[in-house]
Amino acid sequence: MGGTDASGKAARRSPGELESEILATLWATEHALTPADIQAELGGGLAYNTVHTILKRLYDKGMVLRDADGRRGTYRPTKNAAELTAEVMHQALDRGPDPIAALQQFVSGLSEPEEKALRAFLTAHEGGGR
Repeated sequence: MGGTDASGKAARRSPGELESEILATLWATEHALTPADIQAELGGGLAYNTVHTILKRLYDKGMVLRDADGRRGTYRPTKNAAELTAEVMHQALDRGPDPIAALQQFVSGLSEPEEKALRAFLTAHEGGGR
């Protein structure tokens, strides 16, 4: 979250941080949320209009769906956290000049439990592709 800095002023979020916080809030529930619901979950004096603006941006990017119900719209994510992370990873690999080298670097940095999970998955899905 944004929080405050040493002087007590509101700390500025990095680009995309508020989008990530809003998505995390949506992923943490089984039902769609209103901007006011999200504002309350995030706390920290975040303005309703700010939450609504970020939801509009996420909607425009296809990352959330808006369910209109009278004047109060509710929002829910189009993908779960794992699906979105995998999509971002695929996009990063597709953009790079050497996706195999990038993949090797990524895999070499996995923790032991992550490496074991990857090996088990690859063994179970031998011969499969994208």
